[in-house]
Amino acid sequence: MTISSSMNAGVAGLNANANKLATIADNIANSQTYGYKRAQADFYAVVVHGDSSTSYSAGGVRSTNMRLIDERGPLIATSNPTDLAVDGRGFMAVTTIGALSSATSEGFPISLVTTGSFRPDENGVLVTASGQVLMGWPADPDGNVGTYPRDSASGLEPVVINSNQYVSNPTTEMTLGINLPATATQAAADGEPFELTVEYFGNLGTSETLTYTFTPTVPATGISSTWTMTIVDGASDGAIVGEYTLTFDDSQTEGGRLASVDTISGEGYVEETGSFQVNVAGGQIEVQIGMLGEPNGMTQLSDTFDPIAVSKDGSAVASLVTVEMDKNGFLRAIYDQGFTRVIYQIPVVDVPNPNGLAAGNNQSYEVSNRSGPFYLWDAGDGPTGSVVGYSREESATDVAGELTQLITTQRAYSSNAKVIQTVDEMLQEATNIKR
Repeated sequence: MTISSSMNAGVAGLNANANKLATIADNIANSQTYGYKRAQADFYAVVVHGDSSTSYSAGGVRSTNMRLIDERGPLIATSNPTDLAVDGRGFMAVTTIGALSSATSEGFPISLVTTGSFRPDENGVLVTASGQVLMGWPADPDGNVGTYPRDSASGLEPVVINSNQYVSNPTTEMTLGINLPATATQAAADGEPFELTVEYFGNLGTSETLTYTFTPTVPATGISSTWTMTIVDGASDGAIVGEYTLTFDDSQTEGGRLASVDTISGEGYVEETGSFQVNVAGGQIEVQIGMLGEPNGMTQLSDTFDPIAVSKDGSAVASLVTVEMDKNGFLRAIYDQGFTRVIYQIPVVDVPNPNGLAAGNNQSYEVSNRSGPFYLWDAGDGPTGSVVGYSREESATDVAGELTQLITTQRAYSSNAKVIQTVDEMLQEATNIKR
């Protein structure tokens, strides 16, 4: 019985070391595979219970395998903005290219990856060469990402980049930094108005104009420091969209600063923001003229009408140039008119036990009972890392360490083979006793 158990232990040792050799071979073979997670074999002794005081029966050894998914390889820089990697804990959600045509109302089948080289296909879908499609939360036309469930993938959609699509960038904000001449509100002034035309962009990318007319109030004596500002929208057939009375301070400490703004027609002036809304043909524009008593904004000084700082957002119709990922997981489109807009948010997926995920092909993983449920975090929030563009995660394999393990495994395998050879010789000796 003891000799037989010795042979069984030797055979178990051969099997266990062959299993470990398989993990080493897999690790070395994938030493250049992006995002590869190292496999590891662990040995456990098997004890056969009996009367150990009189004889000993060898139980042998068993091996178990696990993939160390929580180990991360180093990040390297690339030239592709949609080469993505998670810098830290967490995963990106992907689906398969074949699932796009067979998706149900319940959504897409989701797998998890830590890195991927995503590029637009003929339909603009960001996909890897192996068919993994990047998933994210879409933003609205203004670049705002809505509220989506964090414990479900139902809100995730394939990321699509329409590189050949034009977009409009309408004007929503305008700042007027204008100096009005104080001498125009003095007695005996000619009372001639001053006019300023400012371009803005409508919802369809067309160039429109707002015409501001500043008419001074000329008193019989002294100085009034009062103006009537009339705003005319060129896109509304010359309709007046706002009219305000501006009064400026003439004190020694705050001379020339806005003292009050009274609304004659249109939206009211908001003192807390120093602005008012103008309803033009395509929507609303917030016009910033400055807060009361503050030096920036509109002023009334000296004898010069001077549009010092007039600015607005928006642009003509633009086309996509490229996209870039920021560290918070927002995929931003960059347009040829010089503005950017968020088009997707890429959440970072986390599970309680990453090593419990079920490994699949192409360095992808799926949630299992051992991993625990997933949760979708904002990149860099909670326990998760940030999403990095222009980057790939290298293999977590340490080739030098694997070669060292290869040598020790080979020696252990040879030693177990020697045990079997020795048992065979002992059995041969027992057989020869009969001769």
